[in-house]
Amino acid sequence: MSASKAIARIALFAALIVVLGMVTIPLPGGVPITAQTLGVMLAGTVLGPRRGPLAVLLVLVLAALGLPVLAGGRGGLGVFVGPTAGYLLGWIAGVIVIGLISRSARVSWWRTAVGVVVGGIVVVYLFGIPVQALVLGMDPGAAAVSTLVFLPGDLLKAVAATVLTLALKRAYPPAFDDSLRLEPATHDARSAA
Repeated sequence: MSASKAIARIALFAALIVVLGMVTIPLPGGVPITAQTLGVMLAGTVLGPRRGPLAVLLVLVLAALGLPVLAGGRGGLGVFVGPTAGYLLGWIAGVIVIGLISRSARVSWWRTAVGVVVGGIVVVYLFGIPVQALVLGMDPGAAAVSTLVFLPGDLLKAVAATVLTLALKRAYPPAFDDSLRLEPATHDARSAA
């Protein structure tokens, strides 16, 4: 795959993550329900452990620059010190784990599902819950209990990510091409003379 195609795929998944965050359901505690994590899960399964994090990092850089790319149109440096900061940072680690597990061999439903649940839920929660507890002055156990409201939706997103990944793999296998081969420039010595 050429470098320009790789960059386009990274940008496409960054845009998908942003679009999936536009509709939110606000909850007490400052962490809204959104489909944005579905985009993160798909970035991991489709782009893999090398390019998936770049799509997430692009979204986070745009947010840091103040663009309204996060859930509910949020952006700016304040989101990185708020109750969702740990979850956002967890996206980076989570997408790497998703890519490593789901792309470790031939794409299969169980490997994809395990990767999405471990990376997209467990890892993200491991980053998010402690930061949420710290920022809100909560007991970590109470913060963990407060996140249980998100678990059913996150499990549904994991199922959706698994189904969509497998459907894309069947419909368009080149979407999973991880190779980065720079296409040689065509140069005709006769035209240079």
